Amino acid sequence: MFLLLYRTNLFNLYISFCATQYITHHIEKDDDSFYPFILNDMMGLSKLKGVLVEDVELALKGHVKEGYKFNPETPLTEDNQFYIARPTPNDKVQILVCVIPADKISIMDSEVLEKIKNIRLKASALHIPQVTILTKIDDLPLEMHAKINVYAIKGVKEKMKAAQANMGFPLNCMFPVKNYHEEINMNREVDALILSAMRHIIQYGDDFIKFSQNRSEPKIDSL
Repeated sequence: MFLLLYRTNLFNLYISFCATQYITHHIEKDDDSFYPFILNDMMGLSKLKGVLVEDVELALKGHVKEGYKFNPETPLTEDNQFYIARPTPNDKVQILVCVIPADKISIMDSEVLEKIKNIRLKASALHIPQVTILTKIDDLPLEMHAKINVYAIKGVKEKMKAAQANMGFPLNCMFPVKNYHEEINMNREVDALILSAMRHIIQYGDDFIKFSQNRSEPKIDSL
């Protein structure tokens, strides 16, 4: 799955689950406001019925409108009502995040891995930074403790190295996280990893914005 982070007036987090449409989710902060990010569902990657590389590239460039129903056989075309011909900065992506279950890395299909590599190439051509979130590390045969540095755990490091070998993500751009699935209350161990990943992702997005702004500023000839 992919999470596409937009950073302008809001943080727009575009994340792929099992959705077939591009749907926005706002997270309510209180009765009158929302948190400054947005979650969007995007069709996930699979060998036969996953999102097309072409559609992800269009989303990166800001051409996909909310409500678009992904077609695993045909990409979005310019004559489609859900195609944004002139995307604004708010429509464009500042960071690409690949979200992968840590326990599935070793059994991922070669065609899915090839899709991920191609999508990364498209993002790199646009100078968009890319990171990976490795989820479900609590499903690995590990003993997790709050005082243990998760990056130092042998099983986690092995999965990170496997992801690096299979998809090319640098180790310092990978963020292992635990999932909420049994807990009924908030858990500091789980939250710490998720918030740490989010902090780094947002920083990458901010760095990209500064980079883009510097590139777009007109050059002034020296006198």
